[in-house]
Amino acid sequence: QVQLVESGGGTVQAGGSLRLSCAASGRTFSRLTMGWFRQAPGKEREFVAVINWSVGSTDYEDSVKGRFTISRDNAKNTVYLQMNSLKPEDTAAYYCAARTSGASASLALLYPYWGQGTQVTVSS
Repeated sequence: QVQLVESGGGTVQAGGSLRLSCAASGRTFSRLTMGWFRQAPGKEREFVAVINWSVGSTDYEDSVKGRFTISRDNAKNTVYLQMNSLKPEDTAAYYCAARTSGASASLALLYPYWGQGTQVTVSS
């Protein structure tokens, strides 16, 4: 089992920044591929970013490329999502997810482990 706890959400004005953190426990963090997803009210959960454990490569949803950066600190068992130039359309609950495969994935159903989510609200 993997336990994931997100933090760092909040309310920010458009153009501002936030850094989300996700602390993992229960398995060897360095062997977990970590993803960030988000879900706005009335919408499906969507992929935001992923960083795999095998080669450390990253991938992003098109709308966040150049604004968001995913990174990991294996010594702290933590994955981060640095969000810059935030827009009102980024408003959502953000979820951290984990999978043991070394391959990156953007489909939520491929992640068996999830955190409880942290709310990000961007005001215009």
